[in-house]
Amino acid sequence: MTYAVRYYTKTGNTKKLAEAIAKELGVEALPISEPVNESVDYLFLGNSYYAFNIDPEVKAFVASLDKEKIGKIVNFGSAAMLNSTYKKVKEVADKAGVAMDEREFHCKGEFKGIHKGRPNESDISAAVQFVKQYK
Repeated sequence: MTYAVRYYTKTGNTKKLAEAIAKELGVEALPISEPVNESVDYLFLGNSYYAFNIDPEVKAFVASLDKEKIGKIVNFGSAAMLNSTYKKVKEVADKAGVAMDEREFHCKGEFKGIHKGRPNESDISAAVQFVKQYK
């Protein structure tokens, strides 16, 4: 199996998850400003809600993906208020013709004092355990 990890974060929470996921997969976690040029079986995409939606940069990144190079997107992220971004990412992925894996990882993230210290070591460990099913 081949993997890539890309993430978008404003607070650094999703980056923590991305780095742990990438380490487990033996690849580098890169921001979405770095395109996926190689063919991969799984693209792990970290993102979160900002103003009740995924960021326009995430939408543009997903829309720019080459459907011939990406087997499936695996969604992951953290958020203080809302949970899964899966449906929002899938809307854009469907339009781009890129498949989404039905599994995802999500945990709480700290924002303005809410869920202080999250994602914590337990969350990061859970993210690593989640990724092991793809190996």
